[in-house]
Amino acid sequence: MKISARNIISGKVKSIKRGPISAVVTLQIAPGIEIVSSITADSAAALGLKKGQAAYAIIKASSVMIGTE
Repeated sequence: MKISARNIISGKVKSIKRGPISAVVTLQIAPGIEIVSSITADSAAALGLKKGQAAYAIIKASSVMIGTE
């Protein structure tokens, strides 16, 4: 896989909550550390996502914001 994004984090699919339009995928990247992504239901099906499967979180953003109270 070759892509332009620089932030590629490997993990395992912890859960997939499928809906009619979107799927919420939780990827465990380390013990107690998870990344959650909302993707289209079609993409989830095309990727053949299954619990326990190895997968990557690929983050491409021009900015990341941090806020506090």
